[in-house]
Amino acid sequence: MEGFPRKSIVNKLLTSFAESLEAKWLEKAYGLVERAFEESKHNLLEKETLIYLSLGLAKCGSPIPVSTVLRKLVAMEQYPPVTAWSAILAHMSLTAPGAYLAAELILEIGYLFQDGRVDPRKKSNAPLIAMKPNTNSYNIVLAGCLLFETTRKAEQLLDMMPRIAVKADANLLIIMAHVYERNGRREELRKLQRHIDEVYNLSDIQFRQFYNCLLSCHLKFGDLDSASKMVLEMIQKAKEARNSLAASTFAFDATGNDNRSPSGQISGQHLIPRKLDGLKNDKFIENDIISYEEFARDRNFMNLEAEAKRVLQTLLAKLQMQVELITTEHGILQPTERIYVKLVKAFLEAGKTKDLVQFLLKAEKEDTRVSNDDSALGHVINSCISLGWLDQAHDLLDEMRLAGVRASSSVYASLLKAYIKANRAGEVTALLRDARSAGVQLDSSCYEALIQSKVIQKDDQGALHLFKEMKVAKIPRSGHQEFEMLVKGCEENREASLMSKLLKEIKEGQRDDNGVHDWNNVIHFFSKKRLMQDAEKALKKMRSLGHSPNAQTFHSMVTGYAAIGGKYTEVTELWGEMKSFASATSMKFDQELLDSVLYTFVRGGFFPRANEAVHMMEKGNMFIDKYKYRTLFLKYHKTLYKGKAPKFQTEAQLKKREAALTFKSWVGLT
Repeated sequence: MEGFPRKSIVNKLLTSFAESLEAKWLEKAYGLVERAFEESKHNLLEKETLIYLSLGLAKCGSPIPVSTVLRKLVAMEQYPPVTAWSAILAHMSLTAPGAYLAAELILEIGYLFQDGRVDPRKKSNAPLIAMKPNTNSYNIVLAGCLLFETTRKAEQLLDMMPRIAVKADANLLIIMAHVYERNGRREELRKLQRHIDEVYNLSDIQFRQFYNCLLSCHLKFGDLDSASKMVLEMIQKAKEARNSLAASTFAFDATGNDNRSPSGQISGQHLIPRKLDGLKNDKFIENDIISYEEFARDRNFMNLEAEAKRVLQTLLAKLQMQVELITTEHGILQPTERIYVKLVKAFLEAGKTKDLVQFLLKAEKEDTRVSNDDSALGHVINSCISLGWLDQAHDLLDEMRLAGVRASSSVYASLLKAYIKANRAGEVTALLRDARSAGVQLDSSCYEALIQSKVIQKDDQGALHLFKEMKVAKIPRSGHQEFEMLVKGCEENREASLMSKLLKEIKEGQRDDNGVHDWNNVIHFFSKKRLMQDAEKALKKMRSLGHSPNAQTFHSMVTGYAAIGGKYTEVTELWGEMKSFASATSMKFDQELLDSVLYTFVRGGFFPRANEAVHMMEKGNMFIDKYKYRTLFLKYHKTLYKGKAPKFQTEAQLKKREAALTFKSWVGLT
């Protein structure tokens, strides 16, 4: 056929293709829609048909066509209700590009409603108001941002919430906590804690996620006092709760009546048994689609709303699986072994051996999981020895002795052998003296190692003295095979203990510069308030103090300049600094930073720099929203270089023109 058939046939064709849920037919359907818009025949397309097609495309994992169709609907003023587009965004949020586009869409739609721009009293505004983002749509998109690490985009969404009057529910409060934790907004988390404490219908899982975020943020900032205090309070309240629960169970068994309080509270706020909220991973996402007839009958899109909520449960379940510092047993919050490992690592890196010893001793008294056949401190000292941190290990032993705690002979033996191997005779003598004063009897393997060391040093008198000491102490000599079996057994026990996890954490984990988070918050504050001179001063001060800025630092600066408008030269200078800094350090450009840079350069018409950002994003296989940049180009540079090139151009003018035409071709405007 030439041209298009009548309206009813076009829409029937599109819905039939969408109903098939087959990629090739969906591709044809989208191609037909694109052609209709290109030939200004979009009046043939019905709103419900395009919504249904978007749903089919989203279910088949095609987020780019979905976002284009939804944007076309808004441009045509055929506003899709939020109950419909929430379900579409939910399926988009299951992939990284889709989650990014979903965030862009909700920002674009939310922008229409900012600061009361739409008058709800006008009847003509009813379709537009029905499209306004709600709590459910926010939950879906923010969860997708968290799962695919676009947390600065998520914070933009949070900043928009009060401006479009979106109210937070329990799920949204927890998602906000995750966003603030990832971005290092500790003060925001503390403010949020007040709201969390006032909401009493939160589940175990939700409380666990919030306090996991708070604890993780304390660690990010190197606030070991707050983190260790929080862990100790948690295990103390958990112990009280278990004792209270045991007592109430005994009372119930003895009398046949339930003597607990009506509220079921045991001890401590939020440490009560609660019914789990069912966020399990067994929730499946429908890979089929309802018939168009059924879809058309559901005028209020109730089926799509229910489907959006089911997908949200799946996203929340995936988010919940990332919680690793806190667990719950019978509704009682408890620290996991993972948090002990992270705290020990942080204490050691900060050189706070005395505080570490005090923390572990207090934890051992309250939490039975910390105490093993050997103390947790023994495991930590052995970990230090394995890493070659012999001075830290000796410091920990000294702090244990000062605290009145006796270390086992195996700990002294491990450190002694490490000193012998490192040929540190002075430390060997000091450690032997400490062991004897502490009343610790070393085993035969230690004496054999000492004697062997003396022989190698040709100190026959010293070797003979040690041999006599062995005989006086009646220490039997171990055979070679027995010694190897002993070492093997120690290694096997070590692998099964806290020690192996600590070794892995220290070897694999990078040492955090805690000061970076503080300075990032300062720069973010100034940038958000558009006080860019203060932000620049803060960045200089940050560098002078030896803290290396990261992608988050530069993102705040770029978005701050963009918010003021007209500061393209400053962004260009910053871009040069960023590139040189990244080449000299381990800083990496991420998608959110490069996207903000690209947006600013396109808006200002700095196309040579824009092409650099595009090249960098494509090289890193990062998703780029071409539709957004095509729209931006048409808005601000529609008439740029449309005619023939002038005969006389300087080399700079020629390069600028070529760069603009290259970008124009890249976004598909040739």
